[in-house]
Amino acid sequence: MGRKVDSNRLAEIADYVERHPHCKPIEIARHLNLQPSTVTRSLPALEDAGILLSEDDRGRLSLFGKRR
Repeated sequence: MGRKVDSNRLAEIADYVERHPHCKPIEIARHLNLQPSTVTRSLPALEDAGILLSEDDRGRLSLFGKRR
């Protein structure tokens, strides 16, 4: 059984990535006062929620789009 997903946290992460394209998970964690592992574990839940991110070869994240 998977962990419960905090929808507010997911929204905060998605909002940060949208406002700061090409950010790294560590930057998101610092800004939102979260552990880096919390951000990393939340990324698949964003995809499950229909929020798609792209990651470059340096681990920087950008909002790719939303599934319809």
